[in-house]
Amino acid sequence: MSSKYKIGDSRVIESREAADGLTIRRRRESLDGKHRFTTYERVERPNLAVVKKDSSRELFDRDKLSTAVRRSVGKFFTSEVEVEEIINNVEDALYEIGESEVSSIQIGDLVLDELASRNEVAYVRFASVYHEFKTLDEFEEILQQRRKK
Repeated sequence: MSSKYKIGDSRVIESREAADGLTIRRRRESLDGKHRFTTYERVERPNLAVVKKDSSRELFDRDKLSTAVRRSVGKFFTSEVEVEEIINNVEDALYEIGESEVSSIQIGDLVLDELASRNEVAYVRFASVYHEFKTLDEFEEILQQRRKK
């Protein structure tokens, strides 16, 4: 397609939600009917600040969350799709809070909630880093709490 066509110079033929559920795929046609092309529209979410334990703030970074989750779950999930689903659920829950700032504690708790229902070993691995266990007693305490649930 020539770059002379713009979205305003076209009409929508078909719209559908893309596989990720966050993107709209639109099939378009030039007003003269000679050219067709596809556009993708993604909802832009507002910036979300994360308040860290030391009270510093930084912008929410999905890639950082992804790295932390992937590092903690190791090979306990056989499906990359399931790991991505965990990350999506946590991110969605953060935006559903409806605040411009969330704490790193809220993020950690949401990850733990997701892992608790999916894989106990991944849950304990993440909890050990998240809670910064210093002793075996602290580790055993989290295991006992988990068993009670």
